[in-house]
Amino acid sequence: MWPPALVLAAIAGGFGRGANGSAGPFGPLEQAWLAQALPAKRRGSVLSLNAAIGFSGMALGALLAGGVQLLIGPLGSVLAYRPLFLLSLAGSVAAFMLIAGLHEPAPVPSPKRPAEHSERRSENRMLTRLVIANTLNGLGIGMIAPLIAYWFALRFLRGPGSIGPALAASFVFGALGSIVVARMVKRHGLIRPVIVMRGIGLALLIAVPLMPLFGVAAVLFALRAGFNQGTAGVRQALVVGLTRDRRGLASSLQNVSIQIPRAVGPVIAGFMLHAGMLRAPFFVAAGLQAAYLVLYARFFRGYEAGGVE
Repeated sequence: MWPPALVLAAIAGGFGRGANGSAGPFGPLEQAWLAQALPAKRRGSVLSLNAAIGFSGMALGALLAGGVQLLIGPLGSVLAYRPLFLLSLAGSVAAFMLIAGLHEPAPVPSPKRPAEHSERRSENRMLTRLVIANTLNGLGIGMIAPLIAYWFALRFLRGPGSIGPALAASFVFGALGSIVVARMVKRHGLIRPVIVMRGIGLALLIAVPLMPLFGVAAVLFALRAGFNQGTAGVRQALVVGLTRDRRGLASSLQNVSIQIPRAVGPVIAGFMLHAGMLRAPFFVAAGLQAAYLVLYARFFRGYEAGGVE
């Protein structure tokens, strides 16, 4: 097939999809919609459970992708991958039908308040801080997440039959981590669970490239996902609480400020892997995410309760 046509088809077919636990371009709408119906104190737990459901589906998909190894024999190395595209298409059609039947209540205009101008300036300041912190986080994610399957193949010479279940395990732990954080946030607010969980995940990220065996590295990576991705819902809850009536904007900034730097990460990591520097992307990513955690704690320590209603 003509490569440019394949690239265009991949872009069109993948629009709206997230990867490695990200919500995708339509994630901000979902988060703003959920936040609209939730009081501030419940956002952290509900959005964490929502993330857990997403991670569970991704775990199932990764496990099914590992089954390609069983189809290569009877179908050949090219045809074996085609059922995965049909399965993905069926999921997209089902999701479209579910969303098409939903109805959104008409928005109610917020009354003007005397302090609205100063509130907007304060909100804009917090949104700027969000973009700064997320830029570091997105670049760190991009160094590892998009290329982790390739890294496993390059480092340990493993195929889909081994890498698929390993990624499935990471999403299972991501779902379990989200459930744990949904309980933690009720006692400890929105900030402390993120710092503790992602701090542990940071240590595991550094340990993964140092492991000599595939099984050990895969287990550590899966555990790291539980601690790292398990905070996704809590971080979404903080974002929608940064503004009073611009939650869609806040969620969009959250998405864009992660995804654009994340797109740069694979380019840098790709050069490193091509040069044989198999550990360097992990260490650079760990440094970026450590800086993100420091800024996150410093910027948002006053939003433990979940932000504005």
